[in-house]
Amino acid sequence: MHLSQLTTDFDWLPVVACTGLAFGLGALWYSRVLFGKVWMQEVGLTEEAVGDANMGLIFGGTIVLQLLVVTALSALLGPGSDWLTGLQTGLWIGLFWIATAYGITYLFEQRPLRLWLINAGYYVVLFAIDGAVLGAWR
Repeated sequence: MHLSQLTTDFDWLPVVACTGLAFGLGALWYSRVLFGKVWMQEVGLTEEAVGDANMGLIFGGTIVLQLLVVTALSALLGPGSDWLTGLQTGLWIGLFWIATAYGITYLFEQRPLRLWLINAGYYVVLFAIDGAVLGAWR
């Protein structure tokens, strides 16, 4: 897909939907129901520090970055994809680009394996779901 197509015949609705989906999955993934407590422990955050964070900046920046990521994934999939192609592409990206990039960084930063599993796992699941949704939307 050429960049010019992002402004002409590009379907933004699934991109916006997948951006919202990322927020929903992130809210669940990093909640106390799943991995939130362990994640906070591994990164050294306290409830107080989270409460004092600039949530406008965090959520606003996240929206912009998620929109960019999902736009790129949608453009990569192109108009001829289906849910299975999207799922497979998302898994490949999540596992072999995102998770491995995190892994390399975490090795040099000497971060714990549990933190890598939580953070990389989120993106593997997210890209697989986003890819399947974007592919099915066509």
